[in-house]
Amino acid sequence: MTTQLKSSLGPLHLWGIAVGLVISGEYFGWSYGWGAAGTLGFLVTTVLVAAMYTAFIFSYTELTAAIPHAGGPFAYSRRAFGPTGGLLAGLATLIEFVFAPPAIALAIGAYLNVQFPALDPKVAAVGAYLVFMGLNILGVQIAATFELVVTVLAVLELLVFMGVVAPGFSVSNFVLNGWAGGEQFGGAAIAGIFAAIPFAIWFFLAIEGAAMAAEEAKDPKRTIPLAYISGILTLLVLAFGVMIFAGGVGDWKALSNVNDPLPQAMKTVVGNSSGWLHMLVWIGLFGLVASFHGIILGYSRQFFALARAGYLPPGLAALHPRFRTPHRAIVAGGLVGIAAIFSDGLINLQGMSLTAAMITMSVFGAIVMYIMSMASLFKLRASEPALERPFRAPGYPVVPALALGLALVCLVAMAWFNPIIGSLFVAFMAAGYVYFQLTAHQRAAAPADAMLERV
Repeated sequence: MTTQLKSSLGPLHLWGIAVGLVISGEYFGWSYGWGAAGTLGFLVTTVLVAAMYTAFIFSYTELTAAIPHAGGPFAYSRRAFGPTGGLLAGLATLIEFVFAPPAIALAIGAYLNVQFPALDPKVAAVGAYLVFMGLNILGVQIAATFELVVTVLAVLELLVFMGVVAPGFSVSNFVLNGWAGGEQFGGAAIAGIFAAIPFAIWFFLAIEGAAMAAEEAKDPKRTIPLAYISGILTLLVLAFGVMIFAGGVGDWKALSNVNDPLPQAMKTVVGNSSGWLHMLVWIGLFGLVASFHGIILGYSRQFFALARAGYLPPGLAALHPRFRTPHRAIVAGGLVGIAAIFSDGLINLQGMSLTAAMITMSVFGAIVMYIMSMASLFKLRASEPALERPFRAPGYPVVPALALGLALVCLVAMAWFNPIIGSLFVAFMAAGYVYFQLTAHQRAAAPADAMLERV
């Protein structure tokens, strides 16, 4: 059974994956942060999170270029801290990438429901899974080319949105009752700033997933730094632009608990029947599709890498005999996501909507993975100083320390404000650890992988 992925992706493909993985976060999800913090409070949260991501990406790129492995954070942590460290990072990454797609799929359903009110958003979400799992199975180059096209269209659409709503923008609308608890900055505002962290992270969540395409990249030591640096700069511009323009066109509170804030914001400016609105809904789907499709690619590679190393059932590392894609891993993540879509109402998730709960669960995984990745960077600098590093983190050790410190703050704040979802996250991680303890024979039988071993 072959377990070698095919290298066929260039730098533009990787930029498309890096931005495409994230760009749905500019279309929906983030506006729940207004409900927690107000527009001004959420702006503060977003500045802090943007600083964390910028520092993180410039540091994480060192790891990705030095260890171009489909497991991404799993590989870095396994090499730095051994099998248990790899398990912790691998499971956290898997949770991040498995729970983000259901939220995006539900948003796709909400956008389609604007045009087809009779269409159940959950049915549309399941349909999206079936279509894009199939596309990912057909081959990584086909999948990555599709990802690049829809990502470019999604970026252009966000720029069009900003231009169309700009005439209706007012600073007074944006700042009205802009702090949690009212007009004044105080204790409620500070609490709101921290409570809104998951939704600011959603602006940037999953950009690190491009690392999981590293084995399929041509010359990853050169192309991955280009993709990551250009990708984070693209997303910073889009995140702040969309949030500020949407918040200043009317009553921002009407957008703080919906899955389609951009069409609703545009309605305020151009009305319900404008061609601009219909264009936003239809072309705006490209942004959701880009992330949904890209994260399927990401979770499948994480399943694949963990299974290939013996951390999950080895059958998940099988490649399709014709397309050489991890088809079983693609299907496995899809089944978990579809189950999550239909879990609404089964348990009390702190009074959150299902979309907000899935976002929060995904962010828990991301933050733990960020912490493990930055710890791995420091550990490998000390333990493997001779490791070839085509890209070195600028401002070391200050920049990665900033990313690590802010990630720890985010984790503490999230655990404080989301105890139920945090407990579920811990339960998932504990179940993975029990499986890990019971399956040492799988890891012993796994093929040797030099990138996972400490020198």
